Amino acid sequence: MPKITFVNEKKDVEVPSGSNLREVALKEGIPLYPGLTKYLNCRGLGSCGTCRVFVTKGLENVNPKGWKERARLALMPFATIGHEDDLRLGCQLTVNGDCSVVTQAGVDLSGENFWQKPYPNK
Repeated sequence: MPKITFVNEKKDVEVPSGSNLREVALKEGIPLYPGLTKYLNCRGLGSCGTCRVFVTKGLENVNPKGWKERARLALMPFATIGHEDDLRLGCQLTVNGDCSVVTQAGVDLSGENFWQKPYPNK
């Protein structure tokens, strides 16, 4: 069975192949949505972009981006610069093998935005 490693939470979860990352995170009590977006999100339809995650390892073990995910991430151009493949929407991500993800890449205390915060090293 594939294993998802949630880096921020330091938690490994074994899931059946083909599992949806958003569903797994919510079931395991892993906070996927920051702040008020916990209540104000698209419920997995891929239209809000608040469940974005950074895939640090195992990108080859997740499904390719679909048209809906590519369209949504195209509306957040600064968030994806330099990480066009690694930044994904949790609700659109299907896990087929072992992978590691960073959820809720937060805001830096110095006032920098999400897209300016450095991503973890691969």
